[in-house]
Amino acid sequence: MTETDPRMLIQIARESGEETLAEPLDLGHRVRELRRERDWTLEQAAVKAGMARSTLSKIENGQMSPTYDALKKLATGLGIPVPQLFTPPRAQQVMGRMAATREGEGQDHATATYEHKLLAAQLTRKQMLPYHARIRARSMEEFDGWVRHDGEEFLYVLTGVIRLYTEFYEPLEMRRGDSAYYDASMGHNVISLSPEDATILWVTSLT
Repeated sequence: MTETDPRMLIQIARESGEETLAEPLDLGHRVRELRRERDWTLEQAAVKAGMARSTLSKIENGQMSPTYDALKKLATGLGIPVPQLFTPPRAQQVMGRMAATREGEGQDHATATYEHKLLAAQLTRKQMLPYHARIRARSMEEFDGWVRHDGEEFLYVLTGVIRLYTEFYEPLEMRRGDSAYYDASMGHNVISLSPEDATILWVTSLT
């Protein structure tokens, strides 16, 4: 490895022997950016890439131009294809979407065990499904088996006392202000323990 101007055209010698030129790009800055996106320290990234910490530091600081073998190690460690090292990140498109749901508003959906009120119902293609739920069920016998679906789920107790049942964990008693985050593909059910129906905020991911 030799010292080089980090903003020069990066030449990649592929295994086939063919050489291609990428657009001018600060490779060191790009590698640092990718590492920080993963919230990795320099030491963690170096271990994943199978190279010395000092070597990775020199690459990030533009003090060393990596060989193609080193680029492959970097890409493998970062979990990306080699060309992505030379691809500037896409500028995030600001959608400017917003939806407000006032008290008493929302799309109602009642079942034998829950009364759901879907929030932000007017928005399409949401990444999350937020809803207010009143827990009618008082025992597991009221459910027709486990509830399970794709995605992850966040539960926050608004009023009352609940018990969260999950397929792989002990039942969890929860009160106002308590919350839980779990894999929604794992069987789960919620019942009210308080005299009044408990209410919770549920947020389900749709990806």
